[in-house]
Amino acid sequence: MVVAITPKQWSSLLKVLEIAESVAAVERVLNVNFADDEGARFTHRERLFPIFEAAFAAKTLASLAPAFESGGVTWAPYQTLHQAVASDPRFVSGNPIFSTIANPSGLTYPASGPAGTVAGAPRGPLAPAPDFGPADRLAGWAATAVVCALAAVTRFLNLGSPTDNGTPLFDEKHYAPQAWQVLHNFGVEDNPGYGLVVHPPLGKQLIAAGEALFGYSGLGWRFTGAVFGVILVALVVRIVRRISRSTIIGAIAGLLIVADGVSFVAARTALLDGFLTVFVVAAFGALMVDRDQVRQRLDLVLAEGRIADTPWGPRLGVRWWRFGAGVLLGLACATKWSGLYFVVFFALMSLGLDVAARRAYRVPRPWLGVLRRDTGPVAYVFGLIPVTIYLLSYAPWFASETAINRYEAGQAIGERQWFQPPDALRSLWHYTYKAYHFHSTLTNSAGNHHPWESKPWTWPMSLRPVLYAIDDDNVPGCGATSCVKAIMLVGTPAMWWLAVPVLLYSAWRAFVRADWRYAVVLVGYCAGWLPWFAGLDRQMYFFYSVPMAPFLVMAIALILGDILYQPTRNAERRTLGVLVVCGYLALVITNFAWLFPILTGLPISQSTWSMQIWLPSWR
Repeated sequence: MVVAITPKQWSSLLKVLEIAESVAAVERVLNVNFADDEGARFTHRERLFPIFEAAFAAKTLASLAPAFESGGVTWAPYQTLHQAVASDPRFVSGNPIFSTIANPSGLTYPASGPAGTVAGAPRGPLAPAPDFGPADRLAGWAATAVVCALAAVTRFLNLGSPTDNGTPLFDEKHYAPQAWQVLHNFGVEDNPGYGLVVHPPLGKQLIAAGEALFGYSGLGWRFTGAVFGVILVALVVRIVRRISRSTIIGAIAGLLIVADGVSFVAARTALLDGFLTVFVVAAFGALMVDRDQVRQRLDLVLAEGRIADTPWGPRLGVRWWRFGAGVLLGLACATKWSGLYFVVFFALMSLGLDVAARRAYRVPRPWLGVLRRDTGPVAYVFGLIPVTIYLLSYAPWFASETAINRYEAGQAIGERQWFQPPDALRSLWHYTYKAYHFHSTLTNSAGNHHPWESKPWTWPMSLRPVLYAIDDDNVPGCGATSCVKAIMLVGTPAMWWLAVPVLLYSAWRAFVRADWRYAVVLVGYCAGWLPWFAGLDRQMYFFYSVPMAPFLVMAIALILGDILYQPTRNAERRTLGVLVVCGYLALVITNFAWLFPILTGLPISQSTWSMQIWLPSWR
């Protein structure tokens, strides 16, 4: 490898190679002066290459080396990057520009910092690139608005239909009447005198808001759920945009969640799982903003030279986004108890993100730093805050004179001892235990079976959906002699049937490539799935998997982003990537459109109904 930049180096190179006359002839033809104009050498390099190649081919390295040295030519034998780094410490190990940094995988590797420094100022420690979120705010909100408008059209279209002759469908029969009671009974359900109200009140209070606007009708008891369905789409767009740093990938994720059968049906029925999903996804999003905010604060501390003032790093101030996540998780638990699973998983995820941030910013003892600085706040945010929000959701119950089990203390559970909490809390604890006992004893071994129940190993691929309603008795409107109207909670196969490879690829990216984006998405997915394996004898249904759907969509969107954005690919392969992503989106939308009649209860012929049922387990 030869470098000839200055006029002296250029003339010396021509002299050693004995090609000065040949180069001068080219200069005369082109009317240029290569010695003084380096740009001309590059512009006319195709004219110079043959001259230099012939000259080098006629000589040996042994004869050229001393001539280059004596002539002042900068040269060295060509080496690969690996050879250069291994043979000369000045490249990396002895170069002050380079520092050794630790990867979250546990491996270390050299990385370069800025080449220039301020005179007299010491070279500071290497810091991660200051990337704290996407910058195209206007484009991001525009994409969010467009996708949400599409979501609103699909979620609200003919929302009040179908019903069961004006009454709710499937488990709507529990929640819509209870919500109506909440609306007219100061925030609590009537005490039925039999049975038990087995879920916390918030979801029914939200359903009651829609009934207050539109009455006891299909539109009334489904309205709030549809609003939350649109909010879910907005959350997915914003979250994926943030973690991928791409508005395009965020918009793709939004289109996928719009076309997901599970999220679609959950938004159009008055069940609790849609509300639960919005709260846990919103909490997840708040923690993603908190992650960026923590790194922004650490970057400032590093720039000020205070990162190593203590072995465990700096305090990070009040973290309102993490506080908000605790509030949202409390709302999730106040909707369904399965929100507790997300509290545990997200608390561990928050601690893990803090460890990774402190390691990235060269805190000497990152684990100790998290133990000392973050464990207490995490216990507060993911412990005390959700419990407080959960209890606040029972405020109408505490204030009621007739609510179910309100005055069990002093009756069914005896008088209060001095060391016990107030009677109101004791009554709530007794009520909670009775509800827990109901759920825990609703088991297959006790003879409790349902034709549409399923186990969690079938959920990732939507192998056993739930038929919410079907009417095949003299149904008109399809143009055939015999029509069917049905609503089935089923995942769009173009997405859900890819769950296994998507999860495996995500795990590989998370654990082998240390890709935090896939890691956090896996945490959310597993929080909605794995805990259910602890009670397989319980009666379970596919609608328990509704909170898994957004995280599956996020993982697919990240994979599509990997296909789109491969910096090492040439133009042809990038074009192919765009075509693959567009083709997949078209497949998902087409699949969703095909299933649309059985997601909304539109009348279809018997033959079409048979074609909609793709698997025997769907029957």
